[in-house]
Amino acid sequence: MSDGSPTSALRWSRRKLAVVLFPFVTAAVAVNLFLASLLGAAVGLPVLSPLLALVLSLPLGIPATWAAARWVDRLLDQAEDGS
Repeated sequence: MSDGSPTSALRWSRRKLAVVLFPFVTAAVAVNLFLASLLGAAVGLPVLSPLLALVLSLPLGIPATWAAARWVDRLLDQAEDGS
């Protein structure tokens, strides 16, 4: 990434991408947890409240955000390479 091209100087680090993506990824995790609990109600599991799903999504959002940041970083690499 230090080849001197204009795009490489403007690239965000993976950590910065993760910080920006964290609220969005955590919200997606919360929605998925809540909907999964609704599906679980069909087999007798308790339904999570939306607030509890949001609270549980905070720690679960960290590895999901890391994966999303890696994915976006790879997409940026592919776009720079032209492939």
